Amino acid sequence: MRLQIIKSKNAQSLYVVKSVYHNKKRTNKVIEKLGTYEDLRNTLDEDPIKWAKKYVEELNQKEKDGTRTVIVKYQPTKIIEKNLQTSFNAGYLFLEKLYYSLGINNICKSISQKYKFEYNLDSILSRLIYGRIIFPASKLATNELSKKFLEQPSFELHHIYRALEVIAKETDFIQSEVYKNSLSISNRNTSILYYDCTNYFFEIEQECNLKQYGPSKEHRPNPIVQMGLFMDGDGIPLAFSITSGNTNEQTTLTPIEEKILEDFKLSKFIVCTDAGLASNANRKFNDKDDRAFITTQSIKKLKKYLMDWALETKEWKLSGDKRTYDISKLENEDSYKDKIFYKERWINENSLEQKLIVTYSIKYRDYQKKIRNSQIERAQNAINGKSLKLDKCHQNDFKRFVKKTSVTKDGEIAEDKIYTIDNEQIAKEAKFDGFYGVCTNLESSPEEIIKVNQRRWEIEESFRIMKSDFKARPVYLSRDDRIIAHFTTCFLSLVLHRFLEKKLEEKFTSSQIIDTLREMTFMGIIGNGYIPTYTRTDLTDALHEKFGFRTDYQIISNHQLKKIFKEIKN
Repeated sequence: MRLQIIKSKNAQSLYVVKSVYHNKKRTNKVIEKLGTYEDLRNTLDEDPIKWAKKYVEELNQKEKDGTRTVIVKYQPTKIIEKNLQTSFNAGYLFLEKLYYSLGINNICKSISQKYKFEYNLDSILSRLIYGRIIFPASKLATNELSKKFLEQPSFELHHIYRALEVIAKETDFIQSEVYKNSLSISNRNTSILYYDCTNYFFEIEQECNLKQYGPSKEHRPNPIVQMGLFMDGDGIPLAFSITSGNTNEQTTLTPIEEKILEDFKLSKFIVCTDAGLASNANRKFNDKDDRAFITTQSIKKLKKYLMDWALETKEWKLSGDKRTYDISKLENEDSYKDKIFYKERWINENSLEQKLIVTYSIKYRDYQKKIRNSQIERAQNAINGKSLKLDKCHQNDFKRFVKKTSVTKDGEIAEDKIYTIDNEQIAKEAKFDGFYGVCTNLESSPEEIIKVNQRRWEIEESFRIMKSDFKARPVYLSRDDRIIAHFTTCFLSLVLHRFLEKKLEEKFTSSQIIDTLREMTFMGIIGNGYIPTYTRTDLTDALHEKFGFRTDYQIISNHQLKKIFKEIKN
């Protein structure tokens, strides 16, 4: 700020003015009118110009200290300037802090030096990540939505598509470098790695390259691609791969694990998977060197003698209790509701020595029974309503409880199919209620194995976040390299999101965090700064406390904002 004296025919007026930049143009903004020279001379004991200069110096010092009172004047008769943006998102600043902490800006710099392109890869990738979390949309829409952030993008739409090609080529490098950089901000728990697969559909009918017809997790009749994801023991994504939709998911584990062994320099870990990925080949691959496996085992698919042993009601144990129990004769079930009974034995299947652990839980039994009863009710309603096609059903569809016959009770051929509830199927499934199987080559206690396996829910939640919160599906890109780049940005978004959850000590849900970041908006006041227009909450307080800067002052000056940017990028 500086003193400006404007002379007219009858007087000279003193103003405090400030140079501001708007739309890349420098203009002078009047901060305060001090009065005319004559009026000030009549009220002051010193020369008005000398006093005014000291007053401006005090204002500059207060602005530097962040203590200057800001007065903004609005006129109800003045129309706002056309195309003037006044609303900005500030929630992305917390993501940006993590982005720089993970050194993704330096990764972009290394890639840029390798390819010698002119566009700003750092600006593009960062906006694709922030946008995927806060404003999930297409690449076209993200290009426009990026302008909502305080820091304006330095790229155009065609730069995004060119950058996607490079991101796809360097996806392995990006993943390994992010992991290495993350070690400086977090003690990664790589002693246990969780792996799972899911798939994403396309709004197309024709198969092409990666986009192939396969068993869709959502039973959609569209071509899909498949994602395999590794997560560390604390729920932070580690690595991923994209394969064609018709690939057997059991064959996807070994290639990505080999990448982790080579690029991440990890060698000693336990791989935990669900039953769908528990092929004998995968178990054997992790039954050597310093690796081990824990995998869900379907009791229904056990050999008969093992199934009989697993379902036998006697010889069950409880942790810390030397007695054995008959689970069919528990006198007071409520007192055992939160207990997990177990039994274990070593088996040799397909030349692989492994331990089979079976657990039984009353709470899990009641949960399965409740789900099945709800499905039976739906099946009965469908039969009564005669409005649904009951001939086809999926594995877990309620229609599996519908029995179809073509003869009457008298043995005559019926004109129409007769639908009834299949009580045999209900009884067949009910005998497995409450039972759960796990196989491992570890000699650890059943309690430890069960505890590790129970955390698989986090990788399933990661897929849910990507599909629902990040809107990673359906995918509208057609080229394979752009598809891989799309999921690379989704993966990096998930990494930042998970680190943010951990930093907030997992006190808030994923939806709460994303909604809050989206709602953290500023109103820009040209020349004065930004006014927060969001509601201060426990979550916004936690964000400011954990990240070491605040955005919830009544007004944030441009000087304060520059300090925040500098702190974030250090």
